[in-house]
Amino acid sequence: MGKPLLADYGVSISELKKNPSAVIAEAEGGAVAILNRNVPAAYLVPADTWEELLEQLDDAELSKIVKSRQHEVGFDVRIEDLLDLP
Repeated sequence: MGKPLLADYGVSISELKKNPSAVIAEAEGGAVAILNRNVPAAYLVPADTWEELLEQLDDAELSKIVKSRQHEVGFDVRIEDLLDLP
């Protein structure tokens, strides 16, 4: 059993090489599975989608940090003290 296809649209590497712009247009903003012998080898995602995924990953990482630090004891800081730093 092969890998699952995690996109609504898939093309062979040969088809992608022939006309990448047409493949992107045909996917209508969705992800494209790039197939090698009918098995997903890579995914092509629109730039906006990629940026959103990176933001979500960053948010998830920040959430882990916040949760790991939520029981730490805080302390007061004056902005004036920070401005005097070398």
